[in-house]
Amino acid sequence: MLLLSVATGGFRNLAPQALRISSRATVLAGPNGQGKTNFLEAVYLLCTLRPLRAQRLAELVRFGEEKALVQGDFELPGGVRQVQVAIEAGKRSAQVDGKPVRDPTELFGGLAVVAFAPDELAVVRGGPDARRKLLDRAVQNRHPDHLSDARDYLRALKSRNALLKERAEPGLIDAFDAPLARLGATLRLRREQVLAELRGHAGRAFAEVARGEAPLVLRYEAAGRDSNELGEQASQEAEQKGPRALEERLRAALQGRLPRDRERGFTSVGPHADDLFFGIGDRAARLYASQGQARATMLAFKIGEIEMLRAAQGRAPLLLLDDVSSELDPERNRYLMEYLRALAGQVLLTTTDVRLVRAAAGPDALFHAVSNGLIQAEKEP
Repeated sequence: MLLLSVATGGFRNLAPQALRISSRATVLAGPNGQGKTNFLEAVYLLCTLRPLRAQRLAELVRFGEEKALVQGDFELPGGVRQVQVAIEAGKRSAQVDGKPVRDPTELFGGLAVVAFAPDELAVVRGGPDARRKLLDRAVQNRHPDHLSDARDYLRALKSRNALLKERAEPGLIDAFDAPLARLGATLRLRREQVLAELRGHAGRAFAEVARGEAPLVLRYEAAGRDSNELGEQASQEAEQKGPRALEERLRAALQGRLPRDRERGFTSVGPHADDLFFGIGDRAARLYASQGQARATMLAFKIGEIEMLRAAQGRAPLLLLDDVSSELDPERNRYLMEYLRALAGQVLLTTTDVRLVRAAAGPDALFHAVSNGLIQAEKEP
């Protein structure tokens, strides 16, 4: 599957335009603030029906415009398909070959897209919410229906939390424990499965980019793992007896914590409160990693995700790299560029300095200069 072209209209600061996309590397170069990241946001929306960085869909519409539109042509074994995504009045609509679709799974079964931006280099040492989001994006690439289950889970969680804040009767709150436990078990087990699939790939990549360091450790850490028996033994039991075993443990934890949750006004156990542990040897990267080690850890995780998807789907995902090279030291950037060139996949890179990404370009690369929202093809600088 290849992305052949992308057209935008009314999308942030981007001018109305259409771009041809290379089957290998497409490089967008220009100063900061000119629209490079906005174009990657448009591509991500086109492929996943979700924003990459925007908190609200309305943020994607150019100031003064009523509607934002992104359209792309994809080459599939059966021919070329056209996807169109529109944002209007804060709502999204999408079509494939003119027929409405509502979910990413309807886009040819889900398009795997791995995005890597400079702010993700801080995820290792940041808060757990960013690490959960990092892992969930990998899960959604592997299991497109994960997004729908996560939405259902969050709806039930929001309702339960509202009742907790109101100090509602336990019987009312209990009505949400069953769906939270069932969906929570599904979400957690998918996360752990994907983590297991990418762990080996990430470990090998870390060994390459951080030579001489202790090995990379990736571990799922569940809220209540010590106090509510939701640690690794819960996952092992689920493997032996089925997901119902974890579901029962989660429901017991929800009921056991109810007095405390009513006092605090929120649900304190479940996948929304879990974390992804990054370690270098036996030391938590969040606490002890240097800046270089933290960046090597995130680079290794992304490569692990790419290799996991390539092994599972038989092809590399579409890669979106937003000026990552400027944040990596020369040695790690050289490794990333050489890896991308050898991957033989489709990648869109933005940069302020073409020299940083030249090694990944290859003979089929397309170069574009970006200035004030206008993206123009040019010969290799």
